[in-house]
Amino acid sequence: MITPALTGFATAFALILAIGAQNAFVLRQGLAGAHVFPLCLLCALSDAILITAGVLGFGAIVALYPMLPQIMAWGGAAFLLVYGALRLWAAWQGDYALQIAGQTAGLWATLATGAAFTWLNPHVYLDTLGLIGAISTQFTATGAKLAFGIGAVSASFVFFFSLGYGARLLAPVMTSARAWQLLDVLIGLVMWALAFKLLS
Repeated sequence: MITPALTGFATAFALILAIGAQNAFVLRQGLAGAHVFPLCLLCALSDAILITAGVLGFGAIVALYPMLPQIMAWGGAAFLLVYGALRLWAAWQGDYALQIAGQTAGLWATLATGAAFTWLNPHVYLDTLGLIGAISTQFTATGAKLAFGIGAVSASFVFFFSLGYGARLLAPVMTSARAWQLLDVLIGLVMWALAFKLLS
């Protein structure tokens, strides 16, 4: 059972590791030290649901609805364009007194944004329902398939909590408005780049 578990862990970790909108948002919240645990838990549980669905074979659903990826791409791109614009606007204004003090949006607003980054991202369905689901088919025995799924889900929990709480190591750097300004410019440009990639 060790081999399928390690395969699942390595596969999921490699897919999540790519810099994306969700990771950038978790990093930003981690730097602010606000709602880190519930946000990381939301992201990891969302991945767990999708990974489980992929391993159980529901990746075929996407094949039944060929327009679904395109619809998700449009919705995800629209969300990324708006969020990117908000980050660039915040950088333009340059008022980061609340962030420096460790205050950000409320819990429910943070979780809603985190959920949008997760569930409106068409790539998450490709990664979890498609790629992870496809790789899991090499393990035909129930125990091995279960071990693969547990390994993949574990990777998601390890990654998001490491990112969220590991961001605090950069906290000493984020003590000026200028640092937050640069971070928001970077995040805003990444969001727009991802949005245009979805639309292309």
